[in-house]
Amino acid sequence: MKDINNYIETHKERFLNELISLLKIPSVSADKTYKKEVLLTADFVMEQLKKAGCDDVELCETPGYPIIYGEKIIDKNLPTVLVYGHYDVQPPDPIELWHSPPFEPVIKNTEIHPEGAIFARGACDDKGQMYMHIKALEYMVNTGNLPCNVKFMIEGEEEVGSESLSWFVPRNIEKLKNDVILISDTGMIANNIPSITTGLRGLSYVEVEVTGPNRDLHSGLYGGAVANPINILSKMIASLHDENNRITIPGFYDHVEELSLEERAEMAKAPFNIEEYKDAIKIGDVYGENDYTTNERNAIRPTLDVNGIWGGYTGEGAKTVIASKAYAKISMRLVPNQDWKRITQLFVDHFKKIAPKAVTVKVNPHHGGQGYVTPTNTIAYQAASKAYQTTFGKTPIPQRSGGSIPIVALFEEHLKSKTILMGFGLNSDAIHSPNEHFGIWNYLKGIETIPYFYKYFTELK
Repeated sequence: MKDINNYIETHKERFLNELISLLKIPSVSADKTYKKEVLLTADFVMEQLKKAGCDDVELCETPGYPIIYGEKIIDKNLPTVLVYGHYDVQPPDPIELWHSPPFEPVIKNTEIHPEGAIFARGACDDKGQMYMHIKALEYMVNTGNLPCNVKFMIEGEEEVGSESLSWFVPRNIEKLKNDVILISDTGMIANNIPSITTGLRGLSYVEVEVTGPNRDLHSGLYGGAVANPINILSKMIASLHDENNRITIPGFYDHVEELSLEERAEMAKAPFNIEEYKDAIKIGDVYGENDYTTNERNAIRPTLDVNGIWGGYTGEGAKTVIASKAYAKISMRLVPNQDWKRITQLFVDHFKKIAPKAVTVKVNPHHGGQGYVTPTNTIAYQAASKAYQTTFGKTPIPQRSGGSIPIVALFEEHLKSKTILMGFGLNSDAIHSPNEHFGIWNYLKGIETIPYFYKYFTELK
């Protein structure tokens, strides 16, 4: 594969232009007004898989958005790698905080990305990282360097819970049969410190509604005599953490995996500068559960966070009302052994129990998934590690992530396959936030590194 850098350099401009074209399509799965654009994105991915060398590409219908399946089978006796990714993106809101329009990609130099980064919604999560795999396949096919079979499964609902994928996978076990699953929807510590994600947190996502009076009321005529749903909701949310920042839902910690002191000591070896961390996101100090470090809080401990809260009058000027309703969206990140369905039910029961009789409460569970830990003693992990060593010149550090990819546990349940998480993004890439971006260096480095995974996995297998 000595020619890979020449191939990337020769086709660099096209690789970037193709990704920019993909990023221009606003494939927001959470908003039905973007349905046409989500479907256009699926068509784009199909076409690019064909051009890259897949012999069989299908648009697989589901109850929701379609799943794109592609394969290149060169010898059924050789190992098969199943690549997973998603073509949908998060909503771009709040639009006013973007420095450039979220679906009009621009390349800008930054301190972390002096060679340039592509700013657009989905640049890193997950269009840019997913597209690296398509370009890696193109290189391997066009240069005769594909050492094994490859299958692609690219979905359009990851950002809303992968419900259709959960429907699709158990119905297509033979089609999806593989020796290992390869995903790039995670990150690494830094451009000069490669890492492989070895753990993901689970997720439970709910929306709550608190209702007081049957209509908005005059705050002078009724204030002090009628429960204000916004006030009540605020108090209820505040009560979900105690003075040590532990979650107060009864039973919440019953099955939480407690890492040993030795395991925590290994985690602490990962390079981390608390001052740089605070400066990067402009905070005065870190905050979280007592007796745990920052990297432990965001990787091996469960959390509960309000993702949005609203109610009453929020327009310009004043309107003195007691709102009839107040709402909040709440996510809980879970650790291994916490069952997301059980946690969701614990939340529902507790939240209704703590509500005063002056209001009524509804809890609408949205989606969730299990946490996942991938072993580091497998052939697949060794292959990934060797791939990073080849292109970065350093052995990657195993690292648990605070993020969630709920379908990873689903894959293991139904396909009986282990997953390798080879991410090339950075924490500073602002995924799910305004001004999301993906370094050009990272994008091209991914295309360079991925083929070596295929090479080493096939050799070791």
